[in-house]
Amino acid sequence: MSGAGSKRAVRDVNRRVMDQATRQRRARKALESLEQDNFHDDPHADLVMSKKALSLFQDHPEEERKAKRKSRTTEYYKQRFRKNFPQLLEEDAVQNPNPPNYLSAQTLNSLQPARHFCAVCGFSSKYVCVVCGTRYCSRRCQETHEETRCLKWTA
Repeated sequence: MSGAGSKRAVRDVNRRVMDQATRQRRARKALESLEQDNFHDDPHADLVMSKKALSLFQDHPEEERKAKRKSRTTEYYKQRFRKNFPQLLEEDAVQNPNPPNYLSAQTLNSLQPARHFCAVCGFSSKYVCVVCGTRYCSRRCQETHEETRCLKWTA
């Protein structure tokens, strides 16, 4: 007798089930790797166009003669003097040394139960992956999770 249930049962037997501590360690490692990715400034910010580069990316001399001086927009200054999150936190700590500030802001735990969201689509979720503990809302999201996300970051 071969049905959809038996195929799933065979597939689930071959999968490793993690305990709560391993799940938390895996989630912490994933967050740390995301933080490392977000911390760095743009590596291409200081690149200068080569003089031999195609003129497609540079202004033509005729246009420069017509407009002797280009006015810089506020967007130019926003991009040029952009700050990353640690710089903004440091600036906030200097400007507001006494609490309340960003680093000292806290609140009590909510009296409402925690809301759970699908890791795939973001809708409200009812189900939990038995292997890694990630939440999903439907069969389609479960299949997507198992194909692409489950145990992507192993401890």
